[in-house]
Amino acid sequence: MSVNTPTLITFVIYIAAMVLIGLAAYRSTNNFSDYILGGRSLGSFVTALSAGASDMSGWLLMGLPGAIYLSGISESWIAIGLICGAYLNWLFVAGRLRVHTEHNGNALTLPDYFSTRFEDNSRILRVISALVILVFFTIYCASGIVAGARLFESTFGMSYETALWAGAAATIAYTFVGGFLAVSWTDTVQASLMIFALILTPIFVLLATGGIDPAFAAIELKDAANFDMFKGASFVGVLSLMAWGLGYFGQPHILARFMAADSVKSIPAARRISMAWMILCLGGAVAVGFFGIAYFQAHPEQAGAVGENHERIFIELAKILFNPWIAGILLSAILAAVMSTLSCQLLVCSSALTEDFYKAFLRKNASQLELVWVGRAMVLLVALVSIALAANPENRVLGLVSYAWAGFGAAFGPLVLFSVLWKGMTRNGALAGIIVGAVTVIVWKQFGWLGLYEIIPGFILSSVSIVIFSLLGSAPSKAMIQRFEEAEAEYAEATQSTGTAVTSR
Repeated sequence: MSVNTPTLITFVIYIAAMVLIGLAAYRSTNNFSDYILGGRSLGSFVTALSAGASDMSGWLLMGLPGAIYLSGISESWIAIGLICGAYLNWLFVAGRLRVHTEHNGNALTLPDYFSTRFEDNSRILRVISALVILVFFTIYCASGIVAGARLFESTFGMSYETALWAGAAATIAYTFVGGFLAVSWTDTVQASLMIFALILTPIFVLLATGGIDPAFAAIELKDAANFDMFKGASFVGVLSLMAWGLGYFGQPHILARFMAADSVKSIPAARRISMAWMILCLGGAVAVGFFGIAYFQAHPEQAGAVGENHERIFIELAKILFNPWIAGILLSAILAAVMSTLSCQLLVCSSALTEDFYKAFLRKNASQLELVWVGRAMVLLVALVSIALAANPENRVLGLVSYAWAGFGAAFGPLVLFSVLWKGMTRNGALAGIIVGAVTVIVWKQFGWLGLYEIIPGFILSSVSIVIFSLLGSAPSKAMIQRFEEAEAEYAEATQSTGTAVTSR
Protein backbone atom coordinates (compact mmCIF):
# COMPACT_ATOMS: atom_id res chain seq x y z
CA MET A 1 0.00 0.00 0.00
CA SER A 2 1.40 3.38 -0.99
CA VAL A 3 2.09 5.83 1.82
CA ASN A 4 -0.43 8.13 0.15
CA THR A 5 -3.19 5.51 0.04
CA PRO A 6 -4.35 5.93 3.68
CA THR A 7 -4.42 9.70 3.18
CA LEU A 8 -6.40 9.30 -0.05
CA ILE A 9 -8.90 6.98 1.63
CA THR A 10 -9.43 9.35 4.57
CA PHE A 11 -9.90 12.26 2.14
CA VAL A 12 -12.49 10.27 0.16
CA ILE A 13 -14.37 9.26 3.33
CA TYR A 14 -14.31 12.83 4.59
CA ILE A 15 -15.57 14.29 1.29
CA ALA A 16 -18.27 11.60 1.03
CA ALA A 17 -19.44 12.49 4.55
CA MET A 18 -19.71 16.18 3.61
CA VAL A 19 -21.80 15.35 0.52
CA LEU A 20 -24.09 13.10 2.59
CA ILE A 21 -24.63 15.97 5.03
CA GLY A 22 -25.56 18.09 2.01
CA LEU A 23 -28.15 15.51 0.97
CA ALA A 24 -29.59 15.47 4.49
CA ALA A 25 -29.83 19.28 4.43
CA TYR A 26 -31.60 19.05 1.06
CA ARG A 27 -34.54 17.35 2.79
CA SER A 28 -34.82 20.29 5.23
CA THR A 29 -34.71 22.96 2.51
CA ASN A 30 -38.29 23.91 1.69
CA ASN A 31 -37.99 27.57 0.68
CA PHE A 32 -35.48 30.27 -0.18
CA SER A 33 -35.10 31.35 3.45
CA ASP A 34 -34.06 27.78 4.26
CA TYR A 35 -31.56 27.76 1.38
CA ILE A 36 -29.97 31.14 2.23
CA LEU A 37 -30.27 31.34 6.04
CA GLY A 38 -31.36 27.86 7.13
CA GLY A 39 -34.77 29.22 8.09
CA ARG A 40 -33.08 31.07 11.01
CA SER A 41 -32.92 27.76 12.87
CA LEU A 42 -29.29 27.43 14.00
CA GLY A 43 -28.73 26.67 17.68
CA SER A 44 -25.90 28.24 19.67
CA PHE A 45 -23.43 25.36 19.07
CA VAL A 46 -23.84 25.26 15.29
CA THR A 47 -23.91 29.08 15.09
CA ALA A 48 -20.66 29.27 17.05
CA LEU A 49 -18.67 26.65 15.16
CA SER A 50 -20.06 27.64 11.77
CA ALA A 51 -19.01 31.27 12.36
CA GLY A 52 -15.54 30.11 13.38
CA ALA A 53 -15.01 27.63 10.55
CA SER A 54 -16.29 30.01 7.87
CA ASP A 55 -13.82 32.60 9.14
CA MET A 56 -10.65 30.51 9.35
CA SER A 57 -9.51 29.29 5.94
CA GLY A 58 -6.37 27.35 5.02
CA TRP A 59 -4.42 30.29 6.47
CA LEU A 60 -5.05 28.87 9.95
CA LEU A 61 -3.21 25.61 9.27
CA MET A 62 -0.71 26.79 6.70
CA GLY A 63 -0.13 30.54 6.65
CA LEU A 64 -0.03 31.26 10.39
CA PRO A 65 2.12 28.26 11.48
CA GLY A 66 4.45 29.00 8.55
CA ALA A 67 4.84 32.66 9.57
CA ILE A 68 5.58 31.69 13.20
CA TYR A 69 8.10 29.06 12.06
CA LEU A 70 9.87 31.60 9.86
CA SER A 71 9.93 34.65 12.14
CA GLY A 72 9.05 33.56 15.67
CA ILE A 73 6.39 34.60 18.14
CA SER A 74 6.30 38.20 16.86
CA GLU A 75 4.00 37.03 14.05
CA SER A 76 1.29 36.22 16.60
CA TRP A 77 0.10 39.85 16.85
CA ILE A 78 -2.34 39.15 14.06
CA ALA A 79 -3.88 36.29 16.10
CA ILE A 80 -4.31 38.62 19.08
CA GLY A 81 -5.98 41.23 16.86
CA LEU A 82 -8.33 38.63 15.38
CA ILE A 83 -9.37 37.36 18.82
CA CYS A 84 -10.14 40.91 20.04
CA GLY A 85 -12.07 41.77 16.85
CA ALA A 86 -14.09 38.55 16.87
CA TYR A 87 -15.07 39.02 20.53
CA LEU A 88 -16.22 42.61 19.98
CA ASN A 89 -18.18 41.49 16.90
CA TRP A 90 -20.01 38.87 18.94
CA LEU A 91 -20.61 41.36 21.76
CA PHE A 92 -21.82 44.42 19.84
CA VAL A 93 -23.13 43.12 16.50
CA ALA A 94 -24.26 39.49 16.68
CA GLY A 95 -27.42 39.75 18.78
CA ARG A 96 -28.47 43.12 17.42
CA LEU A 97 -28.05 42.11 13.78
CA ARG A 98 -30.17 39.00 14.42
CA VAL A 99 -32.99 41.20 15.75
CA HIS A 100 -32.65 44.14 13.35
CA THR A 101 -32.71 41.99 10.20
CA GLU A 102 -35.94 40.40 11.39
CA HIS A 103 -37.55 43.79 12.13
CA ASN A 104 -36.49 45.11 8.72
CA GLY A 105 -38.49 42.94 6.38
CA ASN A 106 -36.99 39.66 7.65
CA ALA A 107 -33.97 40.49 5.49
CA LEU A 108 -32.06 37.45 4.22
CA THR A 109 -28.94 39.25 2.96
CA LEU A 110 -26.90 42.29 4.01
CA PRO A 111 -27.91 44.33 0.90
CA ASP A 112 -31.56 43.45 1.61
CA TYR A 113 -31.11 44.59 5.23
CA PHE A 114 -29.40 47.85 4.28
CA SER A 115 -32.08 48.64 1.69
CA THR A 116 -34.96 48.08 4.12
CA ARG A 117 -33.27 49.55 7.20
CA PHE A 118 -32.66 52.89 5.44
CA GLU A 119 -35.82 52.90 3.27
CA ASP A 120 -33.80 53.10 0.08
CA ASN A 121 -36.52 53.24 -2.58
CA SER A 122 -33.94 53.94 -5.29
CA ARG A 123 -32.34 50.54 -4.50
CA ILE A 124 -28.90 51.98 -5.24
CA LEU A 125 -27.72 50.93 -1.77
CA ARG A 126 -28.78 47.35 -2.47
CA VAL A 127 -26.99 47.32 -5.85
CA ILE A 128 -23.71 48.84 -4.63
CA SER A 129 -23.45 46.60 -1.58
CA ALA A 130 -24.30 43.49 -3.65
CA LEU A 131 -21.65 44.45 -6.21
CA VAL A 132 -19.03 44.87 -3.48
CA ILE A 133 -19.91 41.38 -2.22
CA LEU A 134 -19.74 39.81 -5.68
CA VAL A 135 -16.41 41.39 -6.67
CA PHE A 136 -14.53 40.61 -3.47
CA PHE A 137 -16.04 37.18 -2.85
CA THR A 138 -15.57 35.88 -6.39
CA ILE A 139 -11.87 36.64 -5.96
CA TYR A 140 -11.92 35.10 -2.48
CA CYS A 141 -13.52 31.94 -3.89
CA ALA A 142 -10.80 31.72 -6.53
CA SER A 143 -8.20 31.91 -3.78
CA GLY A 144 -9.90 29.09 -1.86
CA ILE A 145 -10.01 26.91 -4.95
CA VAL A 146 -6.29 27.52 -5.52
CA ALA A 147 -5.55 26.55 -1.89
CA GLY A 148 -7.53 23.32 -2.26
CA ALA A 149 -5.81 22.55 -5.55
CA ARG A 150 -2.37 23.10 -4.01
CA LEU A 151 -3.25 20.69 -1.19
CA PHE A 152 -4.33 17.92 -3.60
CA GLU A 153 -1.39 18.63 -5.87
CA SER A 154 1.24 18.36 -3.12
CA THR A 155 -0.40 15.45 -1.27
CA PHE A 156 -1.24 13.18 -4.19
CA GLY A 157 1.09 14.35 -6.96
CA MET A 158 -1.80 15.36 -9.23
CA SER A 159 -1.42 17.85 -12.02
CA TYR A 160 -2.63 21.31 -11.05
CA GLU A 161 -5.53 21.13 -13.52
CA THR A 162 -6.82 17.84 -12.07
CA ALA A 163 -6.32 19.03 -8.49
CA LEU A 164 -8.28 22.20 -9.28
CA TRP A 165 -11.45 20.28 -10.09
CA ALA A 166 -10.91 17.62 -7.41
CA GLY A 167 -10.55 20.26 -4.72
CA ALA A 168 -13.57 22.29 -5.82
CA ALA A 169 -16.04 19.54 -6.76
CA ALA A 170 -17.04 18.36 -3.27
CA THR A 171 -17.56 21.87 -1.91
CA ILE A 172 -19.68 22.83 -4.91
CA ALA A 173 -21.72 19.63 -4.57
CA TYR A 174 -22.87 20.01 -0.97
CA THR A 175 -23.35 23.79 -1.24
CA PHE A 176 -25.42 23.33 -4.42
CA VAL A 177 -27.64 20.65 -2.94
CA GLY A 178 -28.10 21.61 0.69
CA GLY A 179 -27.58 25.37 0.81
CA PHE A 180 -27.07 27.15 4.12
CA LEU A 181 -27.96 24.19 6.34
CA ALA A 182 -25.45 21.97 4.54
CA VAL A 183 -22.78 24.65 4.84
CA SER A 184 -23.51 25.20 8.55
CA TRP A 185 -23.71 21.51 9.46
CA THR A 186 -20.53 20.69 7.55
CA ASP A 187 -18.86 23.73 9.15
CA THR A 188 -19.57 22.19 12.55
CA VAL A 189 -17.86 18.93 11.56
CA GLN A 190 -15.00 20.82 9.93
CA ALA A 191 -14.48 23.07 12.97
CA SER A 192 -14.30 19.97 15.18
CA LEU A 193 -11.71 18.42 12.86
CA MET A 194 -9.63 21.63 12.83
CA ILE A 195 -9.49 21.97 16.62
CA PHE A 196 -8.63 18.27 16.96
CA ALA A 197 -5.71 18.67 14.57
CA LEU A 198 -4.45 21.90 16.14
CA ILE A 199 -4.49 20.53 19.69
CA LEU A 200 -3.06 17.08 18.89
CA THR A 201 -0.22 18.13 16.57
CA PRO A 202 1.68 20.53 18.88
CA ILE A 203 1.43 17.97 21.71
CA PHE A 204 3.12 15.34 19.55
CA VAL A 205 5.72 17.84 18.36
CA LEU A 206 6.58 18.58 22.01
CA LEU A 207 6.79 14.87 22.81
CA ALA A 208 9.10 14.35 19.84
CA THR A 209 11.42 17.14 21.03
CA GLY A 210 11.54 15.89 24.64
CA GLY A 211 9.19 18.37 26.29
CA ILE A 212 8.90 22.10 26.93
CA ASP A 213 12.41 22.79 28.28
CA PRO A 214 14.36 21.02 25.49
CA ALA A 215 12.04 22.65 22.91
CA PHE A 216 12.66 26.13 24.32
CA ALA A 217 16.40 25.46 24.43
CA ALA A 218 16.43 24.37 20.78
CA ILE A 219 14.39 27.41 19.70
CA GLU A 220 16.75 29.73 21.61
CA LEU A 221 19.76 28.00 20.10
CA LYS A 222 18.51 28.75 16.60
CA ASP A 223 17.65 32.38 17.37
CA ALA A 224 16.84 33.88 20.79
CA ALA A 225 14.84 36.59 19.02
CA ASN A 226 12.17 33.98 18.25
CA PHE A 227 10.85 34.66 21.78
CA ASP A 228 10.68 38.42 21.24
CA MET A 229 7.12 39.67 20.62
CA PHE A 230 8.55 42.91 19.21
CA LYS A 231 11.20 41.35 16.95
CA GLY A 232 11.63 43.66 13.97
CA ALA A 233 8.33 45.30 14.84
CA SER A 234 7.47 48.99 14.73
CA PHE A 235 4.46 50.66 16.32
CA VAL A 236 2.83 50.95 12.89
CA GLY A 237 3.60 47.30 12.15
CA VAL A 238 2.02 46.02 15.39
CA LEU A 239 -0.96 48.35 14.94
CA SER A 240 -1.47 47.08 11.39
CA LEU A 241 -1.43 43.44 12.49
CA MET A 242 -3.83 44.11 15.38
CA ALA A 243 -6.12 46.03 13.01
CA TRP A 244 -7.04 42.80 11.22
CA GLY A 245 -9.61 42.47 14.00
CA LEU A 246 -11.54 45.45 12.61
CA GLY A 247 -12.40 43.38 9.55
CA TYR A 248 -14.82 41.16 11.46
CA PHE A 249 -17.55 43.81 11.63
CA GLY A 250 -17.94 43.72 7.84
CA GLN A 251 -17.47 40.10 6.72
CA PRO A 252 -20.77 38.97 5.09
CA HIS A 253 -20.13 35.23 5.53
CA ILE A 254 -19.63 35.65 9.30
CA LEU A 255 -22.50 38.13 9.73
CA ALA A 256 -24.81 35.65 7.96
CA ARG A 257 -24.25 33.20 10.84
CA PHE A 258 -25.54 35.81 13.31
CA MET A 259 -28.59 36.42 11.13
CA ALA A 260 -29.32 32.67 11.00
CA ALA A 261 -29.34 32.01 14.76
CA ASP A 262 -32.63 30.57 16.02
CA SER A 263 -32.94 33.33 18.61
CA VAL A 264 -31.06 36.30 20.00
CA LYS A 265 -31.03 34.36 23.27
CA SER A 266 -28.69 31.80 21.66
CA ILE A 267 -26.01 34.42 21.00
CA PRO A 268 -24.31 34.65 24.44
CA ALA A 269 -23.75 30.86 24.57
CA ALA A 270 -22.62 30.87 20.94
CA ARG A 271 -20.14 33.66 21.72
CA ARG A 272 -18.55 31.66 24.54
CA ILE A 273 -18.30 28.51 22.44
CA SER A 274 -16.95 30.33 19.38
CA MET A 275 -14.33 32.32 21.30
CA ALA A 276 -13.10 29.22 23.15
CA TRP A 277 -12.80 27.40 19.81
CA MET A 278 -11.01 30.34 18.20
CA ILE A 279 -8.50 30.85 21.03
CA LEU A 280 -7.65 27.13 21.11
CA CYS A 281 -7.27 26.93 17.32
CA LEU A 282 -5.13 30.06 16.99
CA GLY A 283 -3.06 29.01 20.01
CA GLY A 284 -2.57 25.57 18.46
CA ALA A 285 -1.55 27.06 15.11
CA VAL A 286 1.02 29.31 16.82
CA ALA A 287 2.29 26.31 18.83
CA VAL A 288 2.69 24.19 15.68
CA GLY A 289 4.90 26.83 14.08
CA PHE A 290 6.81 27.70 17.25
CA PHE A 291 7.59 24.16 18.42
CA GLY A 292 8.18 23.16 14.81
CA ILE A 293 11.29 25.37 15.00
CA ALA A 294 12.59 23.11 17.78
CA TYR A 295 11.73 19.88 15.95
CA PHE A 296 13.46 20.78 12.70
CA GLN A 297 16.39 22.29 14.60
CA ALA A 298 16.87 18.83 16.12
CA HIS A 299 16.13 16.99 12.83
CA PRO A 300 17.58 19.16 10.04
CA GLU A 301 17.66 16.17 7.67
CA GLN A 302 13.84 16.22 7.59
CA ALA A 303 13.50 19.95 7.02
CA GLY A 304 13.91 19.99 3.23
CA ALA A 305 10.27 20.54 2.24
CA VAL A 306 9.72 23.10 5.01
CA GLY A 307 12.87 24.95 3.95
CA GLU A 308 11.48 25.27 0.43
CA ASN A 309 8.04 26.40 1.62
CA HIS A 310 7.57 27.28 5.30
CA GLU A 311 3.77 27.08 4.93
CA ARG A 312 4.11 23.29 4.62
CA ILE A 313 5.17 22.91 8.26
CA PHE A 314 1.85 21.49 9.47
CA ILE A 315 1.69 19.09 6.50
CA GLU A 316 5.26 17.85 7.04
CA LEU A 317 4.90 17.41 10.82
CA ALA A 318 1.67 15.46 10.31
CA LYS A 319 3.38 13.15 7.80
CA ILE A 320 6.50 12.66 9.94
CA LEU A 321 5.02 12.22 13.42
CA PHE A 322 1.82 10.27 12.80
CA ASN A 323 0.69 6.96 11.39
CA PRO A 324 -0.41 7.51 7.74
CA TRP A 325 -4.05 6.94 8.68
CA ILE A 326 -3.93 9.55 11.47
CA ALA A 327 -1.93 11.85 9.19
CA GLY A 328 -4.71 11.56 6.63
CA ILE A 329 -7.26 12.73 9.21
CA LEU A 330 -5.03 15.64 10.24
CA LEU A 331 -4.43 16.69 6.64
CA SER A 332 -8.19 16.55 6.09
CA ALA A 333 -8.31 19.44 8.57
CA ILE A 334 -6.61 21.63 5.98
CA LEU A 335 -9.19 20.58 3.42
CA ALA A 336 -11.88 21.29 6.03
CA ALA A 337 -10.54 24.80 6.58
CA VAL A 338 -10.52 25.50 2.84
CA MET A 339 -13.93 23.95 2.18
CA SER A 340 -15.69 25.63 5.10
CA THR A 341 -14.67 29.11 3.98
CA LEU A 342 -15.19 28.48 0.26
CA SER A 343 -18.70 27.08 0.76
CA CYS A 344 -19.78 30.13 2.77
CA GLN A 345 -18.42 32.50 0.14
CA LEU A 346 -20.17 30.66 -2.68
CA LEU A 347 -23.47 30.84 -0.82
CA VAL A 348 -23.15 34.55 0.00
CA CYS A 349 -22.47 35.30 -3.69
CA SER A 350 -25.42 33.13 -4.70
CA SER A 351 -27.72 34.94 -2.27
CA ALA A 352 -26.59 38.36 -3.56
CA LEU A 353 -27.29 37.38 -7.16
CA THR A 354 -30.62 35.71 -6.38
CA GLU A 355 -32.14 37.96 -3.69
CA ASP A 356 -30.59 41.31 -4.61
CA PHE A 357 -30.64 41.14 -8.41
CA TYR A 358 -32.90 38.34 -9.72
CA LYS A 359 -35.76 38.76 -7.23
CA ALA A 360 -35.35 42.53 -6.72
CA PHE A 361 -35.21 43.50 -10.40
CA LEU A 362 -36.33 40.60 -12.61
CA ARG A 363 -38.86 38.39 -10.82
CA LYS A 364 -40.43 40.11 -7.82
CA ASN A 365 -43.15 37.46 -7.59
CA ALA A 366 -40.94 34.42 -8.12
CA SER A 367 -42.02 31.33 -6.20
CA GLN A 368 -39.93 29.95 -3.34
CA LEU A 369 -39.04 26.84 -5.36
CA GLU A 370 -37.94 28.99 -8.29
CA LEU A 371 -35.70 31.09 -6.03
CA VAL A 372 -34.11 27.98 -4.51
CA TRP A 373 -33.21 26.64 -7.95
CA VAL A 374 -31.97 30.04 -9.13
CA GLY A 375 -29.84 30.12 -5.97
CA ARG A 376 -28.38 26.73 -6.87
CA ALA A 377 -27.71 27.87 -10.42
CA MET A 378 -25.89 30.95 -9.04
CA VAL A 379 -23.68 28.71 -6.87
CA LEU A 380 -22.60 26.91 -10.05
CA LEU A 381 -22.11 30.16 -11.94
CA VAL A 382 -19.92 31.77 -9.28
CA ALA A 383 -17.98 28.52 -8.83
CA LEU A 384 -17.24 28.28 -12.56
CA VAL A 385 -16.09 31.91 -12.71
CA SER A 386 -13.87 31.31 -9.67
CA ILE A 387 -12.41 28.15 -11.21
CA ALA A 388 -11.67 30.11 -14.38
CA LEU A 389 -9.85 32.74 -12.31
CA ALA A 390 -8.00 30.01 -10.42
CA ALA A 391 -6.96 28.15 -13.58
CA ASN A 392 -3.83 30.29 -13.62
CA PRO A 393 -2.69 30.36 -9.97
CA GLU A 394 -0.23 33.13 -10.80
CA ASN A 395 -3.00 35.38 -12.15
CA ARG A 396 -2.60 38.88 -10.74
CA VAL A 397 -6.27 39.01 -9.71
CA LEU A 398 -5.50 36.69 -6.81
CA GLY A 399 -3.23 39.37 -5.40
CA LEU A 400 -6.40 41.33 -4.63
CA VAL A 401 -7.21 38.80 -1.90
CA SER A 402 -4.60 40.46 0.31
CA TYR A 403 -6.91 43.39 0.79
CA ALA A 404 -10.35 41.86 0.24
CA TRP A 405 -10.59 41.41 4.02
CA ALA A 406 -9.81 45.11 4.43
CA GLY A 407 -12.27 45.99 1.67
CA PHE A 408 -15.16 44.26 3.42
CA GLY A 409 -14.05 45.52 6.83
CA ALA A 410 -13.93 49.18 5.72
CA ALA A 411 -16.93 49.16 3.34
CA PHE A 412 -19.36 47.22 5.55
CA GLY A 413 -17.88 47.27 9.07
CA PRO A 414 -18.75 50.84 10.11
CA LEU A 415 -22.06 50.58 8.24
CA VAL A 416 -23.13 47.46 10.16
CA LEU A 417 -21.96 48.87 13.49
CA PHE A 418 -23.72 52.23 13.08
CA SER A 419 -26.86 50.59 11.67
CA VAL A 420 -27.43 48.61 14.89
CA LEU A 421 -26.09 51.18 17.37
CA TRP A 422 -27.27 54.59 16.09
CA LYS A 423 -30.89 55.35 15.20
CA GLY A 424 -29.86 58.66 13.62
CA MET A 425 -28.07 57.00 10.68
CA THR A 426 -29.56 57.62 7.21
CA ARG A 427 -29.39 56.20 3.70
CA ASN A 428 -26.99 58.94 2.56
CA GLY A 429 -24.71 58.11 5.46
CA ALA A 430 -24.83 54.42 4.52
CA LEU A 431 -23.98 55.11 0.88
CA ALA A 432 -21.13 57.42 1.83
CA GLY A 433 -19.75 54.84 4.27
CA ILE A 434 -19.65 52.02 1.71
CA ILE A 435 -18.13 54.11 -1.08
CA VAL A 436 -15.56 55.97 1.05
CA GLY A 437 -14.51 52.80 2.88
CA ALA A 438 -14.01 50.73 -0.28
CA VAL A 439 -12.28 53.50 -2.26
CA THR A 440 -9.93 54.37 0.63
CA VAL A 441 -8.80 50.74 0.92
CA ILE A 442 -8.13 50.44 -2.81
CA VAL A 443 -6.27 53.76 -3.09
CA TRP A 444 -4.29 53.32 0.15
CA LYS A 445 -3.20 49.83 -0.94
CA GLN A 446 -1.80 51.20 -4.20
CA PHE A 447 0.34 53.83 -2.51
CA GLY A 448 1.12 52.05 0.78
CA TRP A 449 1.29 55.32 2.73
CA LEU A 450 3.07 55.11 6.12
CA GLY A 451 3.27 51.32 5.81
CA LEU A 452 -0.14 51.27 7.53
CA TYR A 453 -2.64 48.47 6.86
CA GLU A 454 -5.32 49.98 4.63
CA ILE A 455 -8.23 48.86 6.80
CA ILE A 456 -7.34 51.49 9.44
CA PRO A 457 -7.76 54.64 7.30
CA GLY A 458 -10.65 52.94 5.43
CA PHE A 459 -12.53 52.18 8.66
CA ILE A 460 -11.92 55.64 10.13
CA LEU A 461 -12.89 57.60 7.00
CA SER A 462 -15.95 55.40 6.41
CA SER A 463 -17.12 56.07 9.98
CA VAL A 464 -16.58 59.82 9.65
CA SER A 465 -18.47 59.84 6.33
CA ILE A 466 -21.42 58.01 7.86
CA VAL A 467 -21.74 60.54 10.65
CA ILE A 468 -21.28 63.64 8.46
CA PHE A 469 -23.67 62.63 5.66
CA SER A 470 -26.28 61.36 8.14
CA LEU A 471 -26.27 64.69 9.98
CA LEU A 472 -26.19 66.86 6.86
CA GLY A 473 -29.16 65.28 5.10
CA SER A 474 -32.78 64.72 6.07
CA ALA A 475 -33.38 63.10 9.44
CA PRO A 476 -34.51 59.43 9.58
CA SER A 477 -38.23 58.91 9.10
CA LYS A 478 -40.50 58.11 12.05
CA ALA A 479 -40.94 54.58 10.69
CA MET A 480 -37.15 54.03 10.59
CA ILE A 481 -36.77 55.23 14.17
CA GLN A 482 -39.74 53.14 15.31
CA ARG A 483 -38.30 49.95 13.78
CA PHE A 484 -34.93 50.68 15.34
CA GLU A 485 -36.42 51.26 18.80
CA GLU A 486 -38.60 48.14 18.59
CA ALA A 487 -35.59 46.03 17.60
CA GLU A 488 -33.46 47.55 20.36
CA ALA A 489 -36.21 46.94 22.93
CA GLU A 490 -36.42 43.27 21.91
CA TYR A 491 -32.64 42.93 22.08
CA ALA A 492 -32.47 44.59 25.51
CA GLU A 493 -35.24 42.36 26.87
CA ALA A 494 -33.62 39.20 25.50
CA THR A 495 -30.17 40.02 26.90
CA GLN A 496 -31.20 41.62 30.19
CA SER A 497 -30.70 38.43 32.17
CA THR A 498 -27.21 37.84 30.73
CA GLY A 499 -25.90 41.35 31.44
CA THR A 500 -24.46 41.66 27.92
CA ALA A 501 -26.70 44.36 26.52
CA VAL A 502 -25.00 47.63 25.57
CA THR A 503 -27.17 50.70 25.23
CA SER A 504 -27.67 52.08 21.71
CA ARG A 505 -28.42 55.63 20.75
